[in-house]
Formats: sequence, structure tokens, C-alpha cells
Amino acid sequence: MAFTSEQLRTYLPILTSPSAIWWIGFSGGLDSTVLLHALAQLHLPVQLRALHINHQISPNADVWQTQCADFCAQLSIPFHAEKVRVENTGKGIEDAARMARYSVFEKNIAPNDYLLTAHHANDQAETLLLRLMRGTGPRGLAAMAQVRAIGAGLLARPLLHFTRAELEDYAVAHQLRWVDDESNLDDDYDRNFLRNQVMPLLHSRWPEFKRKWQQTAELCAQQESVMEEIAREDLVRAEPVVERVGQSIELNALLGLSPARKQNILRYWLRLINHTTPEQLHWQQIEQQIFGGREDAQTRVTWGNVALQTYRERLYALPLQLPELELHMQLVERDIKPRLKTGLPNMRIGYREGGERCKPADRKHSQTLKKLLQEYELEPWLRDKVPLVFSGDNLVAVGDLWICAEFVAAENEAGYSLIWQ
Repeated sequence: MAFTSEQLRTYLPILTSPSAIWWIGFSGGLDSTVLLHALAQLHLPVQLRALHINHQISPNADVWQTQCADFCAQLSIPFHAEKVRVENTGKGIEDAARMARYSVFEKNIAPNDYLLTAHHANDQAETLLLRLMRGTGPRGLAAMAQVRAIGAGLLARPLLHFTRAELEDYAVAHQLRWVDDESNLDDDYDRNFLRNQVMPLLHSRWPEFKRKWQQTAELCAQQESVMEEIAREDLVRAEPVVERVGQSIELNALLGLSPARKQNILRYWLRLINHTTPEQLHWQQIEQQIFGGREDAQTRVTWGNVALQTYRERLYALPLQLPELELHMQLVERDIKPRLKTGLPNMRIGYREGGERCKPADRKHSQTLKKLLQEYELEPWLRDKVPLVFSGDNLVAVGDLWICAEFVAAENEAGYSLIWQ
């Protein structure tokens, strides 16, 4: 179908708030130039703003920024540009540029705002094929969603049903000028190789393949939505708990599920708490070591910067490098119990060295710190990190777990509330 501004209207978000801003990710290339121009023709009752990211990679980057600003001035659309530093951290310059770009997007998008990007059917086909090459499931095959969350607002892609050729026809008909990024000709980049070498060959054999692949992406997105509904219900039954570090779920709630359903709930849970999901090799380790291991074994499976670990019939999702935890002392009156005495001399923080003993306020006898930490069910990976409060050589408190009996403030005294976090 031919692309027109009226055709675009069909795929735009619903206007919900007169104070909302629609930011347009505006690189100055063909796609975003067409999107911005077509939106301007609709005279929508919403604030439009162009957001340009200057990646400072090309020697022409500043010229492109000026060209974008001039075009926005012609359309009477406010223009905002930000420069970013792109640093390759090992995943390639394309990924680094994308991360820098989306960091700026998220910073600027407020609640009720939309970010509109100019991804089209060709981009969708390239994304789907790239994900196939990397190995993916229905979530990956759903490729780019029509609408998704970004920062405090939403991201919308209203051009996914149009091909680049249709956008170019519009641009030529309206005598638009756009930026031609010289890096688009460099086939060392995977996406450029697909765009310049593979896609033309596919088009010559199957001219409608982009629309068919868009249908595939939409069907996979529907399938993924159903799988998320099931995972959400399973996760409720697994009773997730926010722990001192990370989160945990009830291990037994997963043991009766099929392997596919276990993977489904774990993927959903890990994404929910912003952890990367395992690759196939790690799924095999999880099934064998965590679900097939000894009951309550302290089993650990790691990948990337994530660790899954079992303890006392619960499964914990933890950062691989545990964060530094701090002990805070707050002076309170009599509303929090127990409270640490004030006025203790030579107070300091230390850590376990071995052999420490203590009599918690709720115990009749003193015990070794090792035994007490087990009885208080502190996770094993935190036991060497728990801060010990001393007054001189006397152990007076262990984190916020307990205060040793002789150092508890009396009922009518103010004292310190301890918070270890």
C-alpha cells in the first residue's frame, strides 16, 4: 500500500492526555524524516518534539545535527539534540550506539509521553532474521513490538506495516531531503550485511516476504502474551519474596511443572527483576543441578552477571557480584524493639574472623556466631558479609539480626535501631 499521512494515522497511539508529549526519535535519515513530516501534516492535538542523538562517530555528525535542526524549524516542531559518547564494551559498536541512544530516550520520556521511532517493515524483517541467527524462541521471533514501555513512558513504532520503498516514494513525492549515513554501506556490520546483501535476494524471490514476516512476528507476540499470562499465574503460586539481596521463589512450586513450564516461569521472573535469561547450556544445568539435585542442596548455577542458588527450599536470583551492604544506626525512642544501648564506648564495625560468641537477647545461653547464623537462617552467601558491632572487644550486635543481651536498651530508654541493607 502507498504510504500517506492518513495511512499513518491508523497506526498512531490513542491520544489520552493533552499534556503528553510525543517525542520523535529523529536521526535525519529517510525513515525518521518521513515520520516527522507526515506527523506534521496531521496537525494532531498533541505536542510534537524531535529528539536527535548525536553519536559523534561520523565526521559528518555535527552537520547532520544542523540539518535536522533546520528541518524541524521548517515544520515548526521543537528540536532537542544531545551528544553521547559511544564506547564498545565487547558487543560491537552497533549495540553500544543503541545503548547510548536509548539511555537518552529513557531520560527524556516522562509519564504519559510517547517516543515514536521510524522502524519499518524492512527493519522488522532484519531484526527477525538476526534473532534467528542468534537462536531464539517466540519472544525473540516477535521481533520489535508495536508498543512497549520505555523509561516512564511508552515507545511506539507506527511504521512497522510500511516498507522502506513506500517511505522513499513518499519522500520523493514531497521533495524531502535526508541524511545518508556512510556507515550504512559497511557490510562488516551484521544488519548492513543483511540489508545490502541478503534482503534484496529474498525480495527478488519472494517480493511480499517482509509483510509475511511481520505477520509471523505478530503471531509470535500473541503466543508470547499467552505464555506470560501462564508464567504470571505460576509466579504468584511460587510466592516471590524480595530478599536482603535479590529475590527468591518457592522451589517446590516449580518441581511439579514440566521442564518447558519451569523455563517459562523462570524467564518471566528473571526478566521481571531485570536479570538476563540463561542460554540453552545453562537451562540444562538448572534442570540437572537445581531441579534434579539433592533436596535443599545449596546448588549454584551462574551465567553472565546472574546466579541462581537454592537455600532452604527456596530458589534465589542473585547478582553474581554481591553488592556492598551497609549498617545504619538510627536513634529512636521506644517504638522499635529491640534497641541498642546508647553511650557505649569505642564502638566499631568488624567482620567474622572465627570463634566469636554471643548471647542474643531472646536466648538463655551464648552460642558461637557460626551456629547462631545458621539458626537465624541467614543465607550462606551473606554470612561473611554481616557487619559485627563491637564496643571495645565486646560483640554487641550482629547486623540487624540481633543485639547481644547485655547491650539492649531498657524499656524506658532511647536506643539505636539497626538497619543492614
